[in-house]
Amino acid sequence: MIAGLEEINDGSVAIDDKEVNDVRPKDRDVAMVFQNYALYPHMSVFENIAFGLRMRKTPNAEVRERVSRAAEMLGIPELMERMPRQLSGGQRQRVAMGRALVRNAKLYLFDEPLSNLDAQLRDEMRTEIKRLHQDLQSTMIYVTHDQVEAMTLADRIILLRDGVIEQQGSPLELYERPVNKFVAGFLGSPAMNFIPATIEANGDAPCFRLAGDLRLALPAARAGDFNARAARQVLLGIRPEHMHRQREGAPQAGFEALPVGIEIVEPMGANTLINFHIGKTSVLARLDAYADEQPGEELTLLIDMNRAVVVDPDSEAVI
Repeated sequence: MIAGLEEINDGSVAIDDKEVNDVRPKDRDVAMVFQNYALYPHMSVFENIAFGLRMRKTPNAEVRERVSRAAEMLGIPELMERMPRQLSGGQRQRVAMGRALVRNAKLYLFDEPLSNLDAQLRDEMRTEIKRLHQDLQSTMIYVTHDQVEAMTLADRIILLRDGVIEQQGSPLELYERPVNKFVAGFLGSPAMNFIPATIEANGDAPCFRLAGDLRLALPAARAGDFNARAARQVLLGIRPEHMHRQREGAPQAGFEALPVGIEIVEPMGANTLINFHIGKTSVLARLDAYADEQPGEELTLLIDMNRAVVVDPDSEAVI
């Protein structure tokens, strides 16, 4: 709809504060990178990148200059004479991006451009796109179902579910202050744990009673009106990275000790994942690397309650 390929039912689309509802796609100065590359198989890499410029009757000297500049930016100058069938997936994606970049457009649209690439190429291309955005300083709208791409690439995220905007803001805003369970569970890898709990009034520090009569207190600064919600059932959202091994000495303010029984240990190199249960709920903690804990052992974790999320199980809104 932004590109003009699909008509909108209501509202308006504006580019540079100019409404473009009735402007033809070719006149909107929008460049698009498609999910399936959409390269012309009978054209060389050079001609694929230059195609849009030639359609606009751009002089040959300028075409060569802009294509060469885009190829240098993308690291593909040696591929100019090859045909698409001779390229790898990552190289084809670079060519598709080059075709968009030579346009010097007002707006760039990326439609899940990395979904057809393997994990290593996705990481490499994600870095390339980030670098290009910093170099070009142009507006880019990037559609993705991959929350890692969203978090690492975006200045601003609009998180949609079933066509409805759940939340919008900076990546860290959505990560630290989600408005509901969907947003909290979607962002973050591994995903946030949601543990059934009951609120208990406890002076300035209301606490959450978990299965097995375990209790986690809220810091006084976050107490708010939780005492007024005593006896209510909630979901306590805790990210795996907000759990830490208990060390010697008093814990920091807002950290609560939680004894757990280890069930599964998953070494990841840079860190270690620990699986355990609280009642019937499976919980995952991401701890420092080189753990020597073993399944069946007991471990005391410190939970960062400063960053815990409390969810109403009925509305799924964050309290």
